[in-house]
Amino acid sequence: MQDLLDILASGVHDAKNQLFVAESLIASAELERQLDLGEARYAVEAAAERLSRTLTAYRLLRQGEQASICPVIVADLCAEVALAQRRHLAAKHIRLSVDCQIVDECLFDRDLVTDMLNNAVQNAARFARSEVRLSAWLDDETTVFRVIDDGPGYASLPPPFGIGLMVAERLAAIHRRRGRRGSLHLSNGGLLGGACFEVRLP
Repeated sequence: MQDLLDILASGVHDAKNQLFVAESLIASAELERQLDLGEARYAVEAAAERLSRTLTAYRLLRQGEQASICPVIVADLCAEVALAQRRHLAAKHIRLSVDCQIVDECLFDRDLVTDMLNNAVQNAARFARSEVRLSAWLDDETTVFRVIDDGPGYASLPPPFGIGLMVAERLAAIHRRRGRRGSLHLSNGGLLGGACFEVRLP
């Protein structure tokens, strides 16, 4: 099984490299023909970045390594996710709001959590009617991130776990502290009425 996973990881790496080639071709076409292909470039860049993060997550899970825990300014992380996603969502006429109630630093793997939240916001935007909201707060000693939307919600609970949700659940779980571990929670009927993606990190 691991040999098969290694072959799949190699294929992901090759696909990522091809996306970088596509991005270069799009940039050249924009210059040569005076076109605005920003959304196409965004899609390619986002896909390449996602594949890079997937490879990182694969290596982490494959080798049984620990998360790279460090102090993170949560407000900065939320702002980074919003900056990365807002233009794309605006092109779909979806508003992205951020409600970060954490002023101090928290301990977790910044890269892995950033990837989880970017993916969660992108997925929410696929079903949202007009709004997606990213929130962060402290619940006792637990850092909570929540992404909600005003779409129809998950068709079933628990929803079928695709690779994105499966990886998010595993990456949340490798965050361990004082005998507790991180977790992923999915539900419907959030403040905006749609789906709710929530990650809790000790």
